[in-house]
Amino acid sequence: MTADKTIVHLLRHGEVHNPEGVLYGRLPGYRLSEDGILMAKAAARWFAERDVTAVFSSPMQRALETAAPLADALDVPVTVDDRLIEADNHFEGMTFGVGSGSLKRPEHWRYLLNPLRPSWGEPYKEVAARMKAAVIRARDTASGHEAVCVSHQLPVWVLRLRAEHRRLWHHPAKRQCDLASVTSLAFEGSRLVEVSYHEPAAGIAKGPSVAGA
Repeated sequence: MTADKTIVHLLRHGEVHNPEGVLYGRLPGYRLSEDGILMAKAAARWFAERDVTAVFSSPMQRALETAAPLADALDVPVTVDDRLIEADNHFEGMTFGVGSGSLKRPEHWRYLLNPLRPSWGEPYKEVAARMKAAVIRARDTASGHEAVCVSHQLPVWVLRLRAEHRRLWHHPAKRQCDLASVTSLAFEGSRLVEVSYHEPAAGIAKGPSVAGA
């Protein structure tokens, strides 16, 4: 007997209104920009013909706003899962860099000593573990169908690295996880059989990239 095929899609939120260019991380009040709203709608259209029976989201405003048009289109409620939240980061609320950024202040330098953990925030292993648990919940809830989990760039990318048995430490500029992108995990029963990547919002203008999104 063939095991049920279930797909869990990890949807990164759309572009955020962030004119100051701060690393907003888990700070409240960061909403989607006008382009971000268009990205969320583009993602909803991409999912419209798919067999999605469950939608989960990070508790952050930008994630919930990305999930909203998808949930409306599919008539599926959004379930908040705190495990999908952005990674914790020491530099939250600051601009990151030299010049007027946080790196010119010596008291921050010790947080950069170990990029493998990383020393500036939530360990990659812990992020991967909580994301894996959230995906298992989504997979079991939508067994035989498809589920969407709306999350953030770093958590999605670290989970993909774990799923593909790659090292977790990495250069942020090399993440394949664009705004409103979809990283899909296909399962046969409980066995992961395929990882794929899609960009339903490609072509929609994007502002400057800020880490911690």
